[in-house]
Formats: sequence, structure tokens, C-alpha cells
Amino acid sequence: MQQLHDADRRGFASDNYSGVHPAVLAAVAAANGGHQTAYGADDYTARLQEVVRGHFGDAAEAFPVFNGTGANVLALQSLLPRWGAVIAAKSAHINVDEGGAPERVGGMKLLTVPTPDGKLTPALIDLEAWGWGDEHRAQPLAVSITQSTELGTLYTPDEIRAIADHAHERGMLLHVDGARLSNAAVSLGTDLRAFTTDAGVDILSLGGTKNGAMCAEAVVVLSEGAGEGLLYLRKLNMQLASKMRFISAQLVALFEGELWRESAAHANAMAARLRAAVEQVPGVGFAYPTQANGVFARLPEGVADRVRERFFFYDWDAPAGEVRWMCTWDTTEDDVDALAQAVREAVGA
Repeated sequence: MQQLHDADRRGFASDNYSGVHPAVLAAVAAANGGHQTAYGADDYTARLQEVVRGHFGDAAEAFPVFNGTGANVLALQSLLPRWGAVIAAKSAHINVDEGGAPERVGGMKLLTVPTPDGKLTPALIDLEAWGWGDEHRAQPLAVSITQSTELGTLYTPDEIRAIADHAHERGMLLHVDGARLSNAAVSLGTDLRAFTTDAGVDILSLGGTKNGAMCAEAVVVLSEGAGEGLLYLRKLNMQLASKMRFISAQLVALFEGELWRESAAHANAMAARLRAAVEQVPGVGFAYPTQANGVFARLPEGVADRVRERFFFYDWDAPAGEVRWMCTWDTTEDDVDALAQAVREAVGA
């Protein structure tokens, strides 16, 4: 097939814009020979269970799905009865960027809390953690946090443990949206278990797509009280892949060795390089710390549109001049340096 895009064009809009890591593509090709049983009863999905248990503990169980929205909706559905609600940050992906899927498909109420940095705390959770037994109120039975957050910030293992303990004491379960879980682990200098299983997380959405995979995510059940009905909910929500081996093979390629860590470390390093390159430019500021692979910058009026003539990226808060630059596994130093130079030139113009 003829290539239809300019393979030399680079951007900073999203870590979803990058291609598939060659090692992941090779894994898909390797899984392509012969016949394998459909719907997850294949050798690659079995191997994925072993890999996941190696990261998250012997009780962990993975349910591969197509995308992050599907993973989040499924995970939360399995925690909640029909009258249940989930507490999340107002900036959470499940609230802002999933088109109402948690409510419309998942059938759950979202109870959102404004946060200064995208992070929930026990005190913030308590703003919505009330009303149990009140038939007029959706019952708060789950908490959802994102690691790293939608604002590029991180929870420490101790912060997640405090949230998990607080939730459990109130009869709620804890979900982690881990679309960028690998980036968080690299930045924190930990393994994946330190701030999930060991911190009391009940269920998580394990991200692959943003770290070099394609259409490959998984719901990972970590505690005995979580994941009820996932076997059926996955099919009900159209997230059951018939040729699941190709999803599982990608996740095995990422997480069996160190590819997940290497790719995330590179993306984080490119974000740090970008921030360092533009922080001395007059008029440029930052909305949040750069703790993973995203840079949230505030630019003088008109600068973003001038820079976008060369590099595509999104406004985050247009009235405030705030933009988001995302780095990914294939962002190069030349890409970063060219964007920084474009910012300097636009500010000078």
C-alpha cells in the first residue's frame, strides 16, 4: 500500500500521534503464523497473564481490551452496582475526554472534584464521599485517580496508599487510570507494583497505546473484591477481541522485558529537555511541574498559533495562553530542539 502521510512530519499534540514501536510490530508479526484459539484462549494471552503477575503479584488478572476508554469503563463498571457513583478529579479523563461513555455506556454517576494539580487527596474525596443510605443520592462506591495525571503530575506511593486506605475505610474501591503508568514508574524510580498493588489499588487500566502499542490496553484486577463480572462486561461493552493474541502479543512485547521502561524513560527525558529549552524564553511560563512526559506551558499572545505553523499541538486553556506539549517514545532531541527554536522565534516576532 502507498504511504499516505508525510513520515517526516513531527508533532507534540499527543503520545497517541506516534507510530508503533518496531519491537511491538515485530511481536504482532510473530504472533501471526498459523491458527490460535479465539477470544483469549491463546498462547499469547496466557503468557500475558504470567507477565502481568510478575509485575503486579500472583493474584493479578489481565483482561485485554482495545482502548483506554473501554478499559476505564469496564474497570469501573465491575466495581459498581447500578446505583453506584465514582469520585474523580474534575480534570480526569473519564470526565473530560471520554464523551460521556462512563455515564452513557457504563451507567454510572461521576462525582467530580476540582483540584489544583489534577490529584485527589483524602480531604478532596470527602467533598463527595457522603450520602450513603440516602435513596436520593447515587452511592459513592469507587474512587478513580490517574497516574500520571492529565496535568502531568504524579502521585507518590504514599499518597496512593493514603487514598486507598481512606476509600476502603468508607466502603469504596480504588481504580487507577494508568494510560501513562509506565511514565509514572520511571519518574518515581519504582517498579509498577510499588504504587499499585502494594499501595492498595483494587483495579487498574494498564496503558500500552501511549507507550508504543496500537489498540492494546488491559484491565488488571489486583484485589479479591474487584473485577466482578468482567468476563461478561467485556463482551457486553464490545471490548472482547476475537483475535486477542494480537493485543496480548503487543502487551507482552512491552512488559515482558524493559521496553516499557525504556520507551517511557525516553519520553520523560524529552519532556524535561523541552522544558529546559524554553524556560528561559521571555514571557514563557509553566502551569504545572513537568513530572512525566507532558509540558504545560503558558505562552504570550499569538505565539502558539505561530509555532503551530510548524508543529501541531493543542491549546489546554486558550484564554490563559496555556498549551500542552506531549513527548513520546519516538520524539527525538532534534524534534525538541526545533520546537524550542520555533518558540524562541515566535516570541521574538
